[in-house]
Amino acid sequence: MLVVNNIAYSYTEGLPIIKGVSFSVEKGANIALIGESGCGKSTLLKLIYGLYDLDQGEIHCGDKRVLGPAYNLVPGMDNMRYLAQDYDLMPHISVYENIGKFLSNFDLVGKKKRIEELLEVVGLVEYADTLVKYLSGGQQQRVAIARVLASEPELLLLDEPFSHIDYSRRSVLRRDLFAYLKEKGIACIVATHDSLDTLGFADETIVLKEGQIIDMGDTREVYEHPINKYVASLFGEVNELMISDFTGLKLNDEALYVYPHQLMRSSQRGQLDVIVTDCYFKGDGYLVKCLFQGNRVIYFNHPLFIEKNTEIKLALKKYE
Repeated sequence: MLVVNNIAYSYTEGLPIIKGVSFSVEKGANIALIGESGCGKSTLLKLIYGLYDLDQGEIHCGDKRVLGPAYNLVPGMDNMRYLAQDYDLMPHISVYENIGKFLSNFDLVGKKKRIEELLEVVGLVEYADTLVKYLSGGQQQRVAIARVLASEPELLLLDEPFSHIDYSRRSVLRRDLFAYLKEKGIACIVATHDSLDTLGFADETIVLKEGQIIDMGDTREVYEHPINKYVASLFGEVNELMISDFTGLKLNDEALYVYPHQLMRSSQRGQLDVIVTDCYFKGDGYLVKCLFQGNRVIYFNHPLFIEKNTEIKLALKKYE
């Protein structure tokens, strides 16, 4: 459905932001776009939508080539919708009117039904008649999501779509929105810093660093087998260990990128001997900070509090 072929872009000559990026997106797929701040995620979404002119390469969505402002008086593509971080709402009209702003008035009954459906999806039914300027930032973000969905695009481009929404509402909205997109067969690319946007819902994940794709594939595969610490760290806290830390054998040694939940306290010999330095409560247990070999910091999850300066052993968890 979407094909991005070897594209490059620079804001100013000699300072490339996107470098040789290629990938494709199938109909109805949910793609997570992750990477550190400044890696080019937002710029890539704008290029896909046709807001900038490419320096090289091509982008096609369906049977249409994406062209930038040098070719279009009004930049953007009819078969896509792009949700920027600034929302671009009209503050002096109601939530209902904002969502329906770009829907045709030829079928008023159908328009009303569509707006009411989207108010349900984003959880704003009781705010339908409220002026947008009186809403919180998180509520405005939900209005913006409903508005980009209104015309049922083939492809939705979302830039940090849940960043201002409180945690409890974010969890519900995330589930409802991605279920709705799957039901309607709408493809989606989400640029995000939140690993929950990625792990729970993305079919595939694309990892950007300095404007280039450094990893791409099935989300679970990218998470469970990160190619380096940078990729692993995008999903949360990670420990960089060596096979020899567990075996004592330096021959054919390799790095291991281990998440805190993959380590456990152990009484066995030959495991990691560490000293607990801190214990952070996180609701379902504790994130325990330890020192290994005197100066290497390791984090692991544990259900119980452990006193500082306690000497313990750690082992890798075994999964069936």
